Amino acid sequence: MTKLMQKRFKTSLTVSAVLMASFLAGCASKIDTISEQKAVNDFVAKANIASNVIVADETSWWTKLNSDQLNELVIGALANNYNLQISQLTLKSALARLGEQKAQYLPQGGVDVGAARSDAPSVYDRQSSANVALDWQLDLFGRITALVDAANASAMSQAEQVRLLQIEVVSSVVKGFVSYQGNVEKQQIIAMQIEALEQSIDVLQARVDEGVANELDLNRTMAQLRQQQALMPAIEYAKYSDLSALAVLSGKLAQDIAIENEQGVLERDFSVALKNANNAIALRPDISRALFDFSQANSLSVAASKALLPDISLSAFAGVVSIDSTGLKNTDQQWQVAPQLQWSLLSYPALLAQRDAQQFLSEAAYSDYQQVVLNALSESELSLQMLVNQAQQKRFADERYDFANKAFLQAQAMYEEGQIPYLELLDARQDVLIAQENAVETTITSLLAKVNAYQSFNGQWSYALNDTNK
Repeated sequence: MTKLMQKRFKTSLTVSAVLMASFLAGCASKIDTISEQKAVNDFVAKANIASNVIVADETSWWTKLNSDQLNELVIGALANNYNLQISQLTLKSALARLGEQKAQYLPQGGVDVGAARSDAPSVYDRQSSANVALDWQLDLFGRITALVDAANASAMSQAEQVRLLQIEVVSSVVKGFVSYQGNVEKQQIIAMQIEALEQSIDVLQARVDEGVANELDLNRTMAQLRQQQALMPAIEYAKYSDLSALAVLSGKLAQDIAIENEQGVLERDFSVALKNANNAIALRPDISRALFDFSQANSLSVAASKALLPDISLSAFAGVVSIDSTGLKNTDQQWQVAPQLQWSLLSYPALLAQRDAQQFLSEAAYSDYQQVVLNALSESELSLQMLVNQAQQKRFADERYDFANKAFLQAQAMYEEGQIPYLELLDARQDVLIAQENAVETTITSLLAKVNAYQSFNGQWSYALNDTNK
């Protein structure tokens, strides 16, 4: 897997060449999203990013950390996150608007029932009527169809936005939890460093008082102690910041969320295993959303072009009228059917300007679609490169800690045999604590790099997550 991740992304293909179908589809009334998705799949496959990554099902990948706390946090955030709730309600609104737009295919109208009484000259003093009127806009040129397609694309785009937020919520919760446990671990190491430095200061102070040492080493050690003590407030703030972020993601206040110390999560076996990695990129919601945004803009462009053509409608009227009665007695029937043609010839300059403006927006949406595809490829490649680099740094940091720990054990044995003074033993202990802190830091960054990889290759697990929450 490492060799694959270290491959550089080399391709002479351009998005314009691969996604030429998008440009051609811009002349149609509706973008063929299935064909476009296939074009993206082919492009990503030719890019050959992570095509041989370990095959596995990455659904619910965070459960591999075997943390009940983390699982509960993820479930709670998906259920209570306010941004996610807003996006889901916006999706429902978009679906309702789609239904409203589809209703334009049907006749519009209503029922009118009324009665009147008057004493004005030459006017019947009593009359009543009941009428049914309708107006049917005939979609002979496809303008309503284009607007329905635009509303449908808007709803699909919003559905992809829900997926994007779900990905962000899950990934942010995992990152926040890992960061919090890492900060707890670092706080404990800093506390051990402070204890070691305080012991060193006690020994040095005694040696200075005895006149066998100068104050240079003492002052330098005091400076190191203050440096470590200054890190404590920063660590406390970092922990609170992690809790606050997790609370916001879960729709709570910081004081309402509590996390138990679980540093073991940092050492658990957690590797990146993807199933059909290239498809995971092609199915990313940001790509799908850009595609639907392009489809919406194109459909609106088509609708603007159709507005240049005549509107043909059919108006109809049927009812009864009663003269000299307010109770619909002795009624006479009446009806009327009137086909209408309306052509806004004098508004052509404005309609042409509207069409041109919408066509430019469609071209802009197409360019945005291309850019999103490239960004997704670049982000995925960078996440793998980060994964490799962080794994290497972690290996070196772990080796450094092993050597520093061996050096400390050797120094301890030599001190017990009287070969080295106590101060050198404390220095060796300080070295191993610094190496341990560095090892913990690289463990955290390596784990976060794995989370970033899953976040980048999110196409398939986010679909599974969306199905689970239906």
